[in-house]
Amino acid sequence: MSAETIVIVGGGQAGGWAAQTLRTKGFAGRIVLVGDETYRPYERPPLSKAVLSGDAMVESTYLQKPEAFEALQLDWRQNVGVTAIDRQSRTVRLTQGDPIAYDKLIICTGGRARRLNIPGADLQGVFTLRSIKDAQKLGAALVAGKRLLVIGGGWIGLEVASTARKKGLDVTIVEASIRLCERTVPPRISDYLLRLHTSHGVEVNLGAGIERLALASSGALVATLSDGSEVAADVVLVSVGLVANDELARAAGLACDGGVSVDSQCRTSDPDIFAAGDVAVWHSKWAGRHMRLESWQNAQEQGIAAACAALGMEVDYQPLPWFWSDQFDVNLQIFGMPTPSHQIVLRGDPDSDAFVMFFMDHGKVAAALGPNSARDLRFGRRLIERGTVIDPVLLADTATPLSKL
Repeated sequence: MSAETIVIVGGGQAGGWAAQTLRTKGFAGRIVLVGDETYRPYERPPLSKAVLSGDAMVESTYLQKPEAFEALQLDWRQNVGVTAIDRQSRTVRLTQGDPIAYDKLIICTGGRARRLNIPGADLQGVFTLRSIKDAQKLGAALVAGKRLLVIGGGWIGLEVASTARKKGLDVTIVEASIRLCERTVPPRISDYLLRLHTSHGVEVNLGAGIERLALASSGALVATLSDGSEVAADVVLVSVGLVANDELARAAGLACDGGVSVDSQCRTSDPDIFAAGDVAVWHSKWAGRHMRLESWQNAQEQGIAAACAALGMEVDYQPLPWFWSDQFDVNLQIFGMPTPSHQIVLRGDPDSDAFVMFFMDHGKVAAALGPNSARDLRFGRRLIERGTVIDPVLLADTATPLSKL
């Protein structure tokens, strides 16, 4: 293919897959991969689990082995940030080095951990988790016998709580909402997650905000809750969501809406600029709305799709959302986007650690989720993607193999 220059801004999973895809699809031109970290492109899910616990080395998260990464023949700018995108001159300006001209640009800037705007949020011993460095610092602080306070009862907070309990820490979760993972799962799954964590000795406070953090004379960190009660800890993790890194795109005049707006070809409002991963917002036919999808699946698949689109290939990026979380001895997976309007069909015992909830819409499965039920969920995924009309009675009957439906 042509000897154009394609610049990828962001060296994470989406950027790494975009770079690899350009080469596997035959692009022989210059690929500039600009990343503000030292590390080669890597996957983030292990950061809250195996890497955090010390069971896996950092190198295990890399997308490519060293020789495979070298074979991509990238102009890799590590520890370099992009300060501006000049669409008129079609260049990007860097924190160090000369501006780089591009023919196509792929924005994979991801997001950053949301911070708390309260007194004491910057005290030593208060962490967020987003990068390898974050995982290394937090992991070193998670010492058996110490007390961890997790602020936020979402997926990252719950995974870190699980890892910390396995390492022998006392763990308290404080969540401002009235249930865990309220934005993404129905009440019954929130109740299941609550039961799972409390059964492993995690203390969970729901409907409780944090007013401030302070350092006690004993050296402990003390969190004052909205009801006036206090929680003492040695380590605090703030896990209250992600902020899309769309500032570069906004400053360049690209359309943004809580992230960089793209179409199903991953193209922004500038036809020569694409976006992928946690920073990208597009209309999902499965959700019926515009959304950002913060998942391993999306970082990989949208990075691939953006690279293909940048090469002029036909792309219609509409993946069925897929998410998973590992907590204690439970693997929970979600396919599709459950909503309160769906009819729920339960397959299996919800008081056990293996069941599936199907979400029906006009006789078809629209979403499915459950713990430790990978096989049933694989068949559930096929039902969703094929739009098969299903008898809910058969769906709920554990004696009827889903493969026959």
